[in-house]
Amino acid sequence: MFNEEHKLVQRMVPMLQRVLIVDPAPASARLLADLVRNISAGQIWNAPNNKRGLQAAEQVNPQLIFVELSGDNVDGIDFTRRIRREDFSCRQAPIIMVTATATAGAILGARDAGVHEFLRKPYTAKDLLRRLEAVTLRPRDWVEAVDYIGPDRRRFNSGDYKGKLKRRSDIKTTPDAARILQALKILRSALTAIESDPRQALRSMEAQVAELQRSAVAVSDLKLAACVGAFQRYLRVATNRGVLIPHEVSAQAAPLLAFLPAEDETRKAPPRDAVAI
Repeated sequence: MFNEEHKLVQRMVPMLQRVLIVDPAPASARLLADLVRNISAGQIWNAPNNKRGLQAAEQVNPQLIFVELSGDNVDGIDFTRRIRREDFSCRQAPIIMVTATATAGAILGARDAGVHEFLRKPYTAKDLLRRLEAVTLRPRDWVEAVDYIGPDRRRFNSGDYKGKLKRRSDIKTTPDAARILQALKILRSALTAIESDPRQALRSMEAQVAELQRSAVAVSDLKLAACVGAFQRYLRVATNRGVLIPHEVSAQAAPLLAFLPAEDETRKAPPRDAVAI
């Protein structure tokens, strides 16, 4: 058993070389840092509040982030949302929320903010190891939408779950057809957000195009691949000119959205005003 655990730790170590802890309580931060150091001899930074945490995230590019749910000048949910929407290199880094008050509302709030795992206090070294294993060795699909940015929420807090698997996607990788459907739905949603959140709308569209391109190749769908390529070229042109024209984007995306099932096709078109990006 010891050898198996040692091998597990060795596999995780390369992904634990830069760790950020956002915690207003020095004693709590030191305890967590010491436990992490027993697993990996990487660098660990501690930030006492959201502002310092965001500055550290931008500067040190952590591979893993721990953040308290709440405390003096610390709001873990707001911090997570900010990280996910920034242009930081670590914006997709796993985030583990830590708290002693693990209410249902707190857990759902953390999940919907884009947190990977939830660690309840008091916790043991074994509890921590399970969370680290979940975020480093069992990566989840990344969702780049407008209203939600983060890991696939269907497998939230996988380190705790011991029940029966209820979805086919829990047993095997999401089928390519399901990936295509999800990407198209997120693309459609991004079109309606061009005016209200042009930056994230563009980022979301680019992410869906990349996903659709991979899936089209996987299923050998030449028609889908051609439509993806045409829309991808259009997005490059729009990005270079620095402006998105909602009705123009909708027209360019129409051939792709035609791949949606009939009941999903009819939606309100976005405004016709030009929006700077």
